[in-house]
Amino acid sequence: MSKINTGRMTAQIEGDFVVFLIGMRVNSWWLIHKWLPAFFAMPRMIRELERAPADETGFLGHNGLTSKTIVQYWRSFDHLEAYARAQDRHHFPAWAAFNRRMKGSEGAVGIWHETYLVKAGNYEAIYSGMPEYGLGRAASLVPATGNRNQARQRLAD
Repeated sequence: MSKINTGRMTAQIEGDFVVFLIGMRVNSWWLIHKWLPAFFAMPRMIRELERAPADETGFLGHNGLTSKTIVQYWRSFDHLEAYARAQDRHHFPAWAAFNRRMKGSEGAVGIWHETYLVKAGNYEAIYSGMPEYGLGRAASLVPATGNRNQARQRLAD
């Protein structure tokens, strides 16, 4: 079990970063051969990214694989795009195979993603009674005291 931080904590990260949301929606459960490979592809990609040096990939972390939406944190959009298009990494072949499988049955599985470019200091986070999670898992956790006590103060910090 993850260590629970009992105090109020906030996330601190230097510079700009990217928040990337990605998910999948199964529309035709009976077409398991269409969606199951995509379902299993994401854990392989996450493991690959966790094992690679962050200064090489720009991958800072994620919120885990336990929900329908995976939140990822990247140092820059250039890093994210470079990983997505790298033919020698897990994503590109999985993406190409998914597109081949979907020919003629595009509605069987929905995939989506959203990308947000966050400028330095234009974020705020609070965690109380939580293990490392979200941006606090990808960045550094610091006590939410003093000039980090309130949301507006954290944004101005």
